[in-house]
Amino acid sequence: MRQYTPETIWVGLDVHQASITAAILYGDNPDPEIVRLPGDLNPTRRLFRRLAENGVPRACYEASGAGYVLQRALDHDGFHCDVIAPSLIPSRPGDHRKTDRLDAIHLARMYRSGNLTAIDVPGVDQEAVRHLVRARLFMRRQITRSKHRIMGILRTTEHRFTGTKSYWTKKHRIWLAQLRREITGPLEIVLSSEMQMLEYLEASHVALDTRISEVAQQSPWREPVEALCCFRGIKTLTAMTIVSEIGDIKRFRSPRQLMGYTGLVPSERSSGERQRRGPITRAGNRYLRRVMIESAWHYSKKGCSSLILQRRRMGQDPGVVGIAVKAQHRLQRRYQHLSRTKHTNKAVTSVARELSGFVWAMLWEVDIR
Repeated sequence: MRQYTPETIWVGLDVHQASITAAILYGDNPDPEIVRLPGDLNPTRRLFRRLAENGVPRACYEASGAGYVLQRALDHDGFHCDVIAPSLIPSRPGDHRKTDRLDAIHLARMYRSGNLTAIDVPGVDQEAVRHLVRARLFMRRQITRSKHRIMGILRTTEHRFTGTKSYWTKKHRIWLAQLRREITGPLEIVLSSEMQMLEYLEASHVALDTRISEVAQQSPWREPVEALCCFRGIKTLTAMTIVSEIGDIKRFRSPRQLMGYTGLVPSERSSGERQRRGPITRAGNRYLRRVMIESAWHYSKKGCSSLILQRRRMGQDPGVVGIAVKAQHRLQRRYQHLSRTKHTNKAVTSVARELSGFVWAMLWEVDIR
């Protein structure tokens, strides 16, 4: 266990956009000093320089919408600052008071006692790529909502499309374009507005896909992305999501830790001889969990390596290809075994959990090389 000197100064920060409340504990002193600062980073940096004259300040604040700007600023100045996982902060059930001052004091005391769990702070480039990939997901959702609005408008009128069984095919889009030219009045204005919005969203979606593909060819993303694309069900977008959300694979010392980070492990409430396991915890990174489950669906059908998959594996290290081939055979058998006795969704979730273990092994293999 790491030991600290009596000169250690513990600082709990309650960070907001407009204000920062600092609770300062000097060594083992039980009474904190409370300092309220504006949201500007310069007063906070001056505070830490003043504290450094009397000891070694160690700070923490809760992960929130404020991001990692404060942590990076303090780290640049040479001060230690951890960002704490909010869901793992201990709390007393009977305490129903919550203020900035009390939150800062609680953070400082828990940090001094070692009862807080720090999260991994992504680099600036990793966070930017993460925002890029998430923006593509958001754009995809907006396109779906726009399509639903258009179909909802037409559902209330006498206009019906009967050309094909599915909507948003080529014939359906031609019918919509013809309908825009035929109808008049307020309905034409609404439909034209929604169609223009859909066209804009789809164009932005294509632009984001192109940009993500360009970034995937650059260092340091190219090597892990090409390795992950050796898996069945994982292509460039999914691989970029995995790499940007995981970050440094070394922070996960075992596959089980990565499985827990994805929230795909089952919850459990066991006591004595009774073992009771429930649904997955859903704790952790929901973006990573989503792409893992989407990829796991590809193993629900039997299939050998396609020509496209073989091309993606060409030129890769034999160890990388070996992990991908082993995962394909293992996960297909796993799904077939589970689907006999469990619901399809549960079988796919179990496969996604094991797939995350193979992803861990793949990224470790790439990191070792």
